[in-house]
Amino acid sequence: MANSNITLWRGQERSSWIRLRTLILLRWVAIIGQFTAITVAQQYFDLQLELTLCYLAIGVSVLGNMTAILLFPQNKRLTEFENFLMVLFDLMQLAILLYLTGGLNNPFALLLLGPVTISANVMSTRSTLIVGAVAITLTSLLAEFHLPLRTETGQVLEIPDMLLFGNWAAVVIAIVFIGAYSHRVSSEVQSMSEALAATHMALAREQKLTDLGGVVAAAAHELGTPLATIKLTSSELIEELDDRPDLKDDAALIREQANRCRDILRDMGRAGKDDLHLRQAPLSTVIHEAAEPHINRGKIVHFAEGPAGEGDVQQPSILRKPEIVHGLRNLIQNAVDFSRANVWVEAEWTPDQISIGIMDDGRGYPSHMIGRIGDPFMRRRRAETEQRARPEYEGMGLGLFIAKTLLERSGAELEFANGSDPYQNLSGNPEHRGAIVKVAWPRKLVDAQIGDTPVPSGANQRFQI
Repeated sequence: MANSNITLWRGQERSSWIRLRTLILLRWVAIIGQFTAITVAQQYFDLQLELTLCYLAIGVSVLGNMTAILLFPQNKRLTEFENFLMVLFDLMQLAILLYLTGGLNNPFALLLLGPVTISANVMSTRSTLIVGAVAITLTSLLAEFHLPLRTETGQVLEIPDMLLFGNWAAVVIAIVFIGAYSHRVSSEVQSMSEALAATHMALAREQKLTDLGGVVAAAAHELGTPLATIKLTSSELIEELDDRPDLKDDAALIREQANRCRDILRDMGRAGKDDLHLRQAPLSTVIHEAAEPHINRGKIVHFAEGPAGEGDVQQPSILRKPEIVHGLRNLIQNAVDFSRANVWVEAEWTPDQISIGIMDDGRGYPSHMIGRIGDPFMRRRRAETEQRARPEYEGMGLGLFIAKTLLERSGAELEFANGSDPYQNLSGNPEHRGAIVKVAWPRKLVDAQIGDTPVPSGANQRFQI
């Protein structure tokens, strides 16, 4: 698959999705909550707090918000580093406030999880690890160093040492677990989002090529009559202008250019010449079209098709959907990339099903990855192995995901196996010792003769002069 702008959305760019306005709003909510908690604790519970220092800590947060509002536009999106500084600032401000109000004896110490969770969701792994390490360090310091909570009578409020240790352990474990959980889930959601975006881009590209081929084929068909007329008229003029060599040369030039127009339109409309409206094609034609870009790449691609069971001898004509063509093309490309010398593409059909098997003589899939084939960005986990297998190949690891997504969208079911495993060899042929992919559709979903999509009327026409 060609490189695309999807690479701009990867990993470290995630934080640039967050607007400064969003974090400012969250900080205002935190400021109001902190101010309310301190005021209630002092007015209604008669706790003796260092109100000046507490309000100063809150004022620093207010000042930070006001500075951000005045210096930056409302629609500013934070970079990775700016987001990191914002989260770290909030974490330090909260830790100072907890230091002034009892440390881990304060039940609001659990709020230290907030900045860590935000970091895990919107920032890179390195930034998340740093924020998490800072949060754990501050939690440990607050367990030992803090100003005591005192009542109006001077009594110190503190929990037993065992419960204090339990609070510390709970906060630390929550930081590690919730941070890791949030980061993992966020990364999976982002990977799937990026992969689906790339899939839609690939499908849109295939659809544009299909539409262009249809326009060219229709143009070739419509222009056939006027070009034939021009050619016929110019040929008659050449015969009648033997005594006028200058005009005869002009007529010959007109015929030559008409022939050139015919050849150009024929070449441009090659993909659509067998079916004027590109709606249907024989099964073998669709398979050869999908495999065409990878036939002359130094590997031998063997094609075979035939009925299975009670299938008719005549092969079915299937709907030429972009999802099917592009999905099969990606699977064949993968087989050619990893094969040693041979790739087999075998199609068969029954009254109820049409299936295509793609096999190669390479090393096959890693056995521990069979159950995860088709997950987006698997290349991140196997980059070194594949780099040794085909050092010239660069990509995002989306080929199998895109193929699987597009083919399943057309109603297909896919099976992946290794030919080297006799219990998994779907073809039963010992030569197919590499990777095996079987794609199967219910025949009613893709057969142009029995499907729901209307078939263009009239015989397929081919432009000729």
